[in-house]
Amino acid sequence: MRPRLLDLFCGAGGASMGLFKAGFDIVGVDIKPQPYYPFPIIVGDVFNLTPEDLKEYDAFWASPPCQAFTFASKRAQRDYGYKYPDFIPSSREMLKATKKPYIIENVVGAPLLNPIRLCGTMFGLKVLRHRLFESNVLIPEPFHQQHNKDWLCGRDYFRILNGGCWVRGQEKKGSLEEWQEAMGIDWMPRIELSQAIPPTYAQFIGEWLMKAVKE
Repeated sequence: MRPRLLDLFCGAGGASMGLFKAGFDIVGVDIKPQPYYPFPIIVGDVFNLTPEDLKEYDAFWASPPCQAFTFASKRAQRDYGYKYPDFIPSSREMLKATKKPYIIENVVGAPLLNPIRLCGTMFGLKVLRHRLFESNVLIPEPFHQQHNKDWLCGRDYFRILNGGCWVRGQEKKGSLEEWQEAMGIDWMPRIELSQAIPPTYAQFIGEWLMKAVKE
């Protein structure tokens, strides 16, 4: 029987697919309906889950909203007084209380504790998409090679044209097919792709979670 993992703030399932490939059965949770999500999903507020709800799962993944930490949002907060909530502390408190393996994922600049950073170049992807990962499981960080501007989607915060891609060193949006190929995702449209992480990241991390679950 496969271990069960609950993916909090699951979105359209980029992380969930990688975790499934790592050997977990997946259930997602998101406050909004996710029509492209490829696994069973609970539509509702993550923080309405009770300790009893969490008992049936062996591991957890959380990707709290990143708006409080992105470059564009920080500028909006500075220039226009916008306020974005930080769900990382409350997510951490909930996951630590389970005493089970967990991951918290977010953008570079988010206040994660002792995170590793992953980049598409570590896995041969045509996308940089830097992301941070906090865990109560020891996970090694792969070698981070020097970047080449020919890599698609080539800025840390994905700022090019609201999620556009680098192609042959020039800024342009790129086709949906280019985005899907770069990310290793074939089931999402463009908006969901601009917010997802490559499944390969989650598969790599999920394999370490799996070892911890089986210990």
